[in-house]
Amino acid sequence: MTDIMTCLWFDNRIDDAIEFYTSTFKSAKILRRVRRDAHTPTAIAEIELEGHRFMLLNGGPQFTFSEAVSFVIGCRDQDEVDYFWDTLTSGGGSPGQCGWCKDRFGLSWQVVPDQLAGTIGGADPAGAQRATEAMFKMTKLIIADLEQAYAGN
Repeated sequence: MTDIMTCLWFDNRIDDAIEFYTSTFKSAKILRRVRRDAHTPTAIAEIELEGHRFMLLNGGPQFTFSEAVSFVIGCRDQDEVDYFWDTLTSGGGSPGQCGWCKDRFGLSWQVVPDQLAGTIGGADPAGAQRATEAMFKMTKLIIADLEQAYAGN
C-alpha cells in the first residue's frame, strides 16, 4: 500500500516544534530524528500525532506556512476544545475566526467540536442558520452557545 505523509518545513525551529507537538498531543511519538552531529539541530524528524505521521524538515527561511493548509482536530467536548485551543495559541500562537487558529510556528489548525455538525448541519434549517451565524461571531467554538443558537434560545 502506498504511504502518504505530510511534510512540515521549519526555519531552524524544528527541535522546538518536535517538543511542542509531542507534548500537545498525548499519544504522540517521535519515530525518527536525524542530526548531522550531536551539536547541530535536528535536520529531519518523523513524528506521529494521533495516528498520523508527519515529517518535519529543518529547511530554512525560504518557505512559510499559509492558511491554504490546516489540520482539523475533532474534539469530543468543550474541555478538549479548550485544551487544544489554549495550547495551540499559547507562546505566540494566534486565534482566528470560526475555530481556526495558528500555533507559534504559523501552522493553521481548526479546533472543531464533534457537536458542530449537529448544529450548523442540523435537520432544522432555521436552527442551522442561527448556529452558523453564532459560529461566525466566535473565535474559539463554544459548544453550549452553538447548541443554544440552534435551539433558538
